[in-house]
Amino acid sequence: MSIILITSTICCANQNKKDNNETKTTKNDKQKKIEKIQLTEITRGIHRNSIFTPTFKITVLNGDSTKYTTNPSEWDNISRQAEALDLSKISELQSPTTGRYSDQALSSTLLITSGGTTYTSATFDAGNPPKELEALYYTIRQPKGKKKKTP
Repeated sequence: MSIILITSTICCANQNKKDNNETKTTKNDKQKKIEKIQLTEITRGIHRNSIFTPTFKITVLNGDSTKYTTNPSEWDNISRQAEALDLSKISELQSPTTGRYSDQALSSTLLITSGGTTYTSATFDAGNPPKELEALYYTIRQPKGKKKKTP
């Protein structure tokens, strides 16, 4: 009787370890899916571009670029927000304002690359993204990290 109980306990413990490892693997695989996030904001006189990857961020303003390192916790935060979106539907999200039509606002677009596919959002006014994109938009608009010179 005690042998059966011990064997049963060992099997359950091994099953729990296996379940925990599978959960960690699934989480890591999901985080690896987001490869790059790009925010482009343009109007007649301004062209601003921010590109995020797991290791760096590049900001470009009218052709002048600056490269920053991205720390792992920052990328985890950004990629988690991107993963929460239904990427296949970001092109259908409605902008709450239309200032970009008359140069009252920069015309903004988010591009998210996941699993080798690039998803492009509908265009929206800078500073006024669709509600579904707000958290991600405001997070990537904040430059953080250590600055590196770019050639």
